[in-house]
Amino acid sequence: MNMSETLRKAREFEEEVRGSIDPLRRPVYHLTGIKGWINDPNGLSLYGDDVHLFYQANPYTVTHGPMHWGHATTKDFIRWTYRPTALAPDMPYDRNGCFSGTALTMPDGAHLLMYTGVDEEGDSPQTHRQTQCIATGDGTDYSKYAGNPVIDSSLLPEGASPIDFRDPKIWEENGRYYCIAVNRVADGSGAVLLFSGEDPFHWQYRGILAQSAFAWGDMWECPDLLRLDGADALVLSAAGIKEQEVLPPGYTTFAMIGSFDPEAASFATDRVQALDEGIDFYAPQTLRMPDGRHIMIGWMQNWETVSQFPDDIDFHGQMAVPREITIEEGRIMQRPVRELGLYRRNQKRYCDIEVSKDLELEGIGGRVLDLELVIRPQKEGYERFSVAVAAHGSFCTTITYDRRAGRIRVDRTNSGMGPCAIHERSFSCRERDGALRLRLLLDRYSLELFVNDGEHAATFLLYAPAEAEGIRFSADGCARMDIDQYEVER
Repeated sequence: MNMSETLRKAREFEEEVRGSIDPLRRPVYHLTGIKGWINDPNGLSLYGDDVHLFYQANPYTVTHGPMHWGHATTKDFIRWTYRPTALAPDMPYDRNGCFSGTALTMPDGAHLLMYTGVDEEGDSPQTHRQTQCIATGDGTDYSKYAGNPVIDSSLLPEGASPIDFRDPKIWEENGRYYCIAVNRVADGSGAVLLFSGEDPFHWQYRGILAQSAFAWGDMWECPDLLRLDGADALVLSAAGIKEQEVLPPGYTTFAMIGSFDPEAASFATDRVQALDEGIDFYAPQTLRMPDGRHIMIGWMQNWETVSQFPDDIDFHGQMAVPREITIEEGRIMQRPVRELGLYRRNQKRYCDIEVSKDLELEGIGGRVLDLELVIRPQKEGYERFSVAVAAHGSFCTTITYDRRAGRIRVDRTNSGMGPCAIHERSFSCRERDGALRLRLLLDRYSLELFVNDGEHAATFLLYAPAEAEGIRFSADGCARMDIDQYEVER
């Protein structure tokens, strides 16, 4: 491999700072970069004996900058091993950043990465030209294809933007290669374009697979296609979602559930579903494992609150816990990967506890936990149930279930986030089989909430101080609760 000076510099810097962050200042079971900034997951793929995950990275500072592809591998989705930076912005077509993309294994054994190269034609950010590029390698070192870019503006439909054209998802199906990428089309809204080819180096434009027309946000990003048993799902992250019943506002990740026809280059949408009801989940990628599981991992952040983080932190950005994705009765279900159970320790259990105002239980508390709750009504029932986590003094984050309204509200106003951050989310939810089931994954800087065995998921960053370890329960009326708490050690 003929390594550029830009890539060499990034790799040498990583080696220099590796281990410089106190482990107590990092999440325990959520992936972060070695140091500096990370955002979108890229290239989630199985290559050799490992699952490979790349990610957008600026290794030098905790702010967004010229995008590299950081790299880590895992065998169980929880314990990660850092690998050398895979891509750096070192060619004319990607000199302003190697943006998001995907990966697959070629028949000859090469690991192929497809990514968006950004080239700024002028001084204004509005002149960024985005094209789709390829690099191949052996799982450590990658060489960029001499014929890059492989998809440029010459293949775009009339009126499509060469500036907003990015995030390729590549796959092989029945001996043919397919690629979807997002674009801002003639009406100014986001769309998913479909390309196909006999190999990953030569492409033809096939058509617009889906288009927002400003009904589902303004610009779309990071498309993915899930071929689930019983339905297909086109996964998108959107900017500019307006307040509505189906999707939370702002930057939101959602799925169009329906059917994909590669021959007709069409996607028929039956329904739309939010994939995360919280604030901090974006740009997910999926991978089908040999055991048949569909795994999804997303960036635990939101572009509207990305400037809110502690001044003394040496990394910025982390990945959510990978999730197993299924579809049941037409709804996408999400559950933390089962491998997380291998890292559970020191179980604390309470059964059939009556919940009253500000109930605290001996042994229940902490900031690195996997906590399962089952809440049932008793006698005349209850109106509201709340659990406060990361609580100490004025700090707490509260999850409240309003039984009459059938809604869950998460409030992180006192979580240590800055005053300009978004603090609340609420979503519709009902008991199933007479009980509400909650699973809370707490790590040092985050909360991931799963409701009714994966029917809903909601993700939030928290920056309360480390001593904010309290957990309190409260109910208006008669409620009883089962609790299983596990510490998580990696």
